[in-house]
Amino acid sequence: MSRTGADDVRDAVLDRGSFLSWDAAALTVPVSDSYAAELAAARAATGRDEAVLTGEGRINGRRVAVIASDFDFLAGSIGVAAAERITAAIQRATAERLPLLASPSSGGTRMQEGTVAFLQMVKIAAAVELHKRAHLPYLVYLRHPTTGGVFASWGSLGHITLSEPGALLGFLGPRVYEQLYGAPFPPGVQTAENLQAYGVIDGVIPLKWLRRTCARALKVMLDEPGPAPAKPAPEPIPDVPAWDSVCASRRPDRPGVGFLLRHGATERVFLAGTGSADRGATILLALARFGGQPTVVLGQLRGADQLTDPAALRDARRGMALAAGLRLPLVLVIDTPGPALSVEAEQGGLAAQIAACLAELVTLEVPTVSVLLGQGSGGPALAMVPADRVLAALHGWLAPLPPEGASAIVFRDTEHAPELSAAQGIRSADLQAHGIVDVIVGEHPDAAEEPIDFAKRMSRIIAGELSALRAVPVEERMAARLERYRRIGLPGTAT
Repeated sequence: MSRTGADDVRDAVLDRGSFLSWDAAALTVPVSDSYAAELAAARAATGRDEAVLTGEGRINGRRVAVIASDFDFLAGSIGVAAAERITAAIQRATAERLPLLASPSSGGTRMQEGTVAFLQMVKIAAAVELHKRAHLPYLVYLRHPTTGGVFASWGSLGHITLSEPGALLGFLGPRVYEQLYGAPFPPGVQTAENLQAYGVIDGVIPLKWLRRTCARALKVMLDEPGPAPAKPAPEPIPDVPAWDSVCASRRPDRPGVGFLLRHGATERVFLAGTGSADRGATILLALARFGGQPTVVLGQLRGADQLTDPAALRDARRGMALAAGLRLPLVLVIDTPGPALSVEAEQGGLAAQIAACLAELVTLEVPTVSVLLGQGSGGPALAMVPADRVLAALHGWLAPLPPEGASAIVFRDTEHAPELSAAQGIRSADLQAHGIVDVIVGEHPDAAEEPIDFAKRMSRIIAGELSALRAVPVEERMAARLERYRRIGLPGTAT
């Protein structure tokens, strides 16, 4: 495929005429005569003095720092001079508190400089990590090809990592693999599309869409929240039998987290884990705004066969880390029939991933809102519950096992599932009475019968909760959260 140049990226993403170069003269390093000749030839051919350009520009008027590789300059390889330019640009972006867009296209380490060049990836990775620890966005757009140490350092550290279609992406370049092992690398593996399917990168988009995607992401990440929405009037909650709610939650046409985002949120940017059939993803991860309130959204994809496995919970933990790193509130949408019960799930550490989700979520410093949208079965549902505020759709429910499983334990059959669902207090009204749920969002009479109105109603309430939580100091909010979950089930705590 043809290669996209550094200038192409700069011109496609930035406002016209806004680019300002940060490139000082390339650092002079000791070189052999043959290497000096290669550098001279590369400079003459490209008009550049090194394999990267750095600078700043604007996206819809917003200042943004940019780093882009030029593959035509010695295959975009990174030696001491290029690494120093990249590191200086990252540090300047951090000092000036600018979001950073990096667009690698590189064969990796510059072989002419040997191990010294290889070690340059350490300082680049360190600079990127410090930029992220300053809670500044780091966006990556990978271009064909990106391999080796570049892919294994600054190419894989983005808050969001996108790629151009058809790009070759991999740690070990296919030519190197074939020379080392005497056989070609299996086809179709080191492609942007395959890595997206496996959740390694977040998306594959043409260059012409990059500006719009960056603008949406930065609007969520950086813009101030909108004004608090009007608080809806409370509505009476009907007395619905628990088993009716279980049946309603399992309707195949019930709106899920994807529908909620499409009809109730703006500025949506979908990230890895978003429903790839190739790897059976069960988690949706996105940036979005509800009623002008910016958030990271982490949701379980609904479906009778969408059992939650360890990989899904690792995606969930990535969402939690993303919210913490960007200091954005986190909205968690619960809708799962339960955990994957398999050899692979056990060996993949399902229990450990549930435990890690619980521990990380309940101690997360950013505001958190959990939404019990439908089924809430087992550990994977519990792993996404302990937020500052918990909302439940009328027919949302939460239980240690699906009612059929509880019936099998107590009665050694599944016929008593309706009886067990009532006895265990799994429905939204019971959860509210026990202080587990704060707000019940009505369904009139069932979200599947009024999906758009329900999505908008739920979104307004989410926005109101997010706005209210932002006004509470961190220490006060976290203390209240920890006390809340300590007291659930203790005498005198039920409402």
